[in-house]
Amino acid sequence: MLSQLSPAIRQYLVVTGNYWAFTLTDGALRMLVVLHFYSLGYDALSIAMLFLFYEFFGVVTNLVGGWLGARIGLNKTMNIGLLLQVLALSMLLLPAEYLIVPWVMAAQALSGIAKDLNKMSAKSSIKLLVADAEQSTLYKWVAILTGSKNALKGVGFFIGGLLLALIGFWWAIFTMAALLSLIWLLSIKLLKRDLGKSKAKPKFRDMLSKSRAINLLSAARMCLFAARDVWFVVALPLFLASQFDWDHWQVGGFLALWVIGYGFVQSQAPHLTGKANNRTPDGKQAVLWALLLCGLPAAIALSIELNWQVGPMLIGGLLLFGAVFAINSSLHSYLIVSYAGRDGVSLDVGFYYMANAMGRLIGTVLSGWLYLHAGLEACLWVSSAFLVATVLISLALPKHHSALSSG
Repeated sequence: MLSQLSPAIRQYLVVTGNYWAFTLTDGALRMLVVLHFYSLGYDALSIAMLFLFYEFFGVVTNLVGGWLGARIGLNKTMNIGLLLQVLALSMLLLPAEYLIVPWVMAAQALSGIAKDLNKMSAKSSIKLLVADAEQSTLYKWVAILTGSKNALKGVGFFIGGLLLALIGFWWAIFTMAALLSLIWLLSIKLLKRDLGKSKAKPKFRDMLSKSRAINLLSAARMCLFAARDVWFVVALPLFLASQFDWDHWQVGGFLALWVIGYGFVQSQAPHLTGKANNRTPDGKQAVLWALLLCGLPAAIALSIELNWQVGPMLIGGLLLFGAVFAINSSLHSYLIVSYAGRDGVSLDVGFYYMANAMGRLIGTVLSGWLYLHAGLEACLWVSSAFLVATVLISLALPKHHSALSSG
């Protein structure tokens, strides 16, 4: 059946399959670590800090990974990412008494490197599998890949909890490592060699983007993701557990469903931002959708400060925030692939996702610190400030309309 498809479609399916398999293990591993260390008596803030290196190394990996992908090919960086995730999982197969915090943080750091190598390779590959004239197809493929990734990460949360309940931590980790090893072997055989390899060997200094549009989009992306993670990563789970008296499974299940819904909306972004008026999105749409987000965290913060309908405002606001944020994220993901040059595409995409990882890192650190000292409402006000910065930066993005091509 695969032989009847075009080479580009076959490669897209291999890339997407790799990304999906990795994402399931990424989500499951996060939930396994959270639940396992929670059962050992760690509080939520301490557990969140286990992922600090995961986010930090995302910054470094995206920058260096883009350069590496341009030099050795995206097939190799994707396969290296899969192998590193297998190694990260294997690090957690030690007896429980050896799973001390520094060791788990090191495993999470390796997993963070693996995740960003895999993501950068997948997003960059799509640029090379779609003709420049087929912008509609490019937007659709990027949206499907991005949306499905987040939906599957939510599914991974459920799988992690289920495996922990059914077979325990060690066997859950072993099962994922074994299955991902098979995926890695298949990827080595099926993925096109030298995909994304630059014709001219890029120098190390070429990691920094020279494109004004990409620099602006990267800065907007950093502020956008800091605005989400400053209240979502640490503060929100703690608030739900302490103020709403939700148990561990309710918090994890709700956040998993939120991520799945978020991913579904991302996959529908082309229908909401492009095809209705037969245009691909540009800087103008980036400003509009970021502007729609600005007031939501502030409205939730006011309801908490005034103690007015806190439950409905928080849950309803979170759902609305997730939907609008998903459109913003998918739109940005299309714009970076569209802006990036075909030769050495991973350099531009890697630089952009470096900014994405930096935003997540800033948001994660601020989320714990602000919640500890000033509560969830402070996190929400800072979120709105980051979103205002996103709007202001996005005002300078290129504004042009290109008619959608068929496909």
